[in-house]
Amino acid sequence: MTKISLILVIIGAINWLLIGLFRFDLVGWTFGGQASLIARIIFTIVGLAGLWCISLLFNGRRAQTAD
Repeated sequence: MTKISLILVIIGAINWLLIGLFRFDLVGWTFGGQASLIARIIFTIVGLAGLWCISLLFNGRRAQTAD
């Protein structure tokens, strides 16, 4: 689950990079526009993956304090 979440977060970061630099939404372009159902589902999944990755911040602290 963590690896899949990280991959999705990386995809989201690349999409935001393209939006920031070139005003090009790769996900929206690929799936028929930002308002299309498929693009909205993908945006939602990437957002949920980002929320999941927040837990990685706290998992690292527990591992460091256990040493």
